[in-house]
Amino acid sequence: MKAKNKIFSRRALGLWLAKERKAGKKIVFTNGCFDILHAGHVSILEFCRSKGDVLVVGVNSDASVKRLKGPTRPVNKEADRALVLAALESVSAVCVFAEDTPYNLIKLVRPDVLVKGGDYKPSEIVGREFAKKVVRFALLKGRSTTNIIKKVQK
Repeated sequence: MKAKNKIFSRRALGLWLAKERKAGKKIVFTNGCFDILHAGHVSILEFCRSKGDVLVVGVNSDASVKRLKGPTRPVNKEADRALVLAALESVSAVCVFAEDTPYNLIKLVRPDVLVKGGDYKPSEIVGREFAKKVVRFALLKGRSTTNIIKKVQK
């Protein structure tokens, strides 16, 4: 499947997920900015996919990233970030969301498994009430978009 065909609007995602559920697939969800893809991102995405049959990735919109990370971010535009993620074998579907949190997207997806980085306390994980199970992933030390940007700027 071409990467661009794995990028969904919310409406299309809901329809696609209904078919996947009907086929008995286990749905996994994670989200993030994914501004500059690095080994930490690949690790968590592969981990997510190992927890189910279908991995849906929510991607913060450009405006959302700017609000969360500051005026110099994102480095890459949302369409580019979504396409790069969609090209990964571990990723089944990508959906961009404009809010600061993926709450409404998780409510739509209602995943069997919701995965977040280990830097989040269980009580801080947004949308956990819509998931059957919440799993935290231990982040790879020293791998972050912020660190990459700092290194490039030196």
